[in-house]
Amino acid sequence: MSSKLTEGPILKVLTKLALPIMASAFLSTAYSLTDMAWIGMLGSKAVAGVGVGGMYTWLSSGLALLARMGGQVHVGQALGRGDREEAKVYAKTSILLSVILGILFGVCCVAFVNPLVAFFRLDDPDAIRDAKIYIRIVCGLVVFTFVSIVLTGLYTAQGDSKTPLKANFVGLILNMILDPLLILGVGPFPRLEVVGAAVATVFAQMVVTIVMIGMLFTKHTRGNIIREISFKGIPTKNYFDRVIRLGGPSALQSMLYCMFSMVLSRMVSAFGHGPVAVQRVGGQIESLSWNTADGFASAINAFTAQNYGADKMERVKKGYRISAMIMLAWGGLITALFLIFPRQISEIFFHEADVIKQSVDYLRIIGVSEAFMCVEIMAIGAISGMGNTKLCSAISIVLTGLRIPLAFLLSRTPLALNGIWWALTISSVAKGLVLNGAFYRECGKHRND
Repeated sequence: MSSKLTEGPILKVLTKLALPIMASAFLSTAYSLTDMAWIGMLGSKAVAGVGVGGMYTWLSSGLALLARMGGQVHVGQALGRGDREEAKVYAKTSILLSVILGILFGVCCVAFVNPLVAFFRLDDPDAIRDAKIYIRIVCGLVVFTFVSIVLTGLYTAQGDSKTPLKANFVGLILNMILDPLLILGVGPFPRLEVVGAAVATVFAQMVVTIVMIGMLFTKHTRGNIIREISFKGIPTKNYFDRVIRLGGPSALQSMLYCMFSMVLSRMVSAFGHGPVAVQRVGGQIESLSWNTADGFASAINAFTAQNYGADKMERVKKGYRISAMIMLAWGGLITALFLIFPRQISEIFFHEADVIKQSVDYLRIIGVSEAFMCVEIMAIGAISGMGNTKLCSAISIVLTGLRIPLAFLLSRTPLALNGIWWALTISSVAKGLVLNGAFYRECGKHRND
C-alpha cells in the first residue's frame, strides 16, 4: 500500500518511513560485516582480494543509482502531483534501465577482469586470485542487485519502506547461514573459501529480488503502482532521457567517488596488502554510519520529492531539520564507539598484530568525521528530492576529488599511511558543512507563493 507523505505530523511521517529503511540499512551493514568476519578467518590476503573485488561491486551500485534515483524522484514527484499514470511509466522505465545496465556491467567485468584487478597492483598472487574469483561471480551476476536497488527506490517513493525491509531481512538470514557453510565448509558442504563468500552473496541477493517481486502480489501492496505496470511495449525515449538526466549526476557522483577510492587504494597498496585489507574492512565497519545515513537519505528523498511536487516547501525544511538532528546524534554515537573501542572492533576482523594496529589507527582517525558524513549523505537525499541532482554531484565530486592530492601530500609526511586516512576525514567534514549550506540555499529559490 502506498502512503501520502504530504500530510500529517512531520516527525511521525518521517519516522514511519525512515525506521524500516534504517532497519534495512542495519541489515545491509550486518550483511557486509558478516561476510568480512568470516573471510577474515582466511587471513588478510583473502580480505584484500575480496576488498579489491568489492570496489567493483561498489562501482556497480553507483551505476544502479542512475536508474534508482531517476525513477524514485520522478515517481515521488508524479505521485505528489496526483498523476499515477505518469508515475507508472517512470517506474517501468527505471526497472527496464536497471536490467540493461546490470547485464552490461556484468559482461564488462567478466571480460576485463585481468586489467581490473591489475589496476590495484596487489603484491600477493593469492590476493590477486581471490579478487578475480570474487569479481567474476559477484559482478558477473550483479543484475539481481540492480533490480533490487531500483525496486527498493520505487517502493520507498510510494511511502512503503517495510516491504524492502522484509525482503532484505530474508536475504541477510540466508547469507548468514550460507557464509560459514560455504566459506569454511561445514558438514556435507565443501570448503570454498572466497568462492563460497561470493556464491552466498549472489544467491542471497537473488532471493531478495524474488521476494520483492513476489510481495507485489500480496494484500499489503495493493495500490502499489509497480503491480499495475504493463511491460508490453517500451516507454518512449523521452522517459529514458528524463530518468537518465535526473539520475545521471547522482550515478556519476557515486561512481567517481568509488574511482577516487580506487586510486586511494592503489596508494594504500604501496604500504602492503595489510593496509588494503584495513581500508576494505574499515569501510565496512564505517557502514554503521554511511549505510544508515543512506537509508535515512532515501526517506528524506521520498518525503522531499512528494512535498516538493505538492509545493509545500516549509514542510520540506522542517523535515530536513528533524532529519539533521537525528543524523547528528547517530554520527556522534559512532564517533564515540570508534574512539573508545577501536581495538576491540578491529580484533573481530583481524588476527595479525600489525594489521590490528593499522586498523585501530584507521578507526580513530576516520571516527572524527562520522557526524559530518551522516549530514552530507542526508543533505544529498533532500536536495535530490527537489530535482537538483547536479548541485549535489558537483559539490561531492570536487570535494571528494581533493582527497587524492591531499592524501598524496600527507602520506609523504611523517604521518605516512595515516595521512591517507586524514585526507578522508578532512574531506568528509568539508562535504557535510558545504552540503548542509547548499540545502538551505536551494530552499531559498523555491518559496511558497
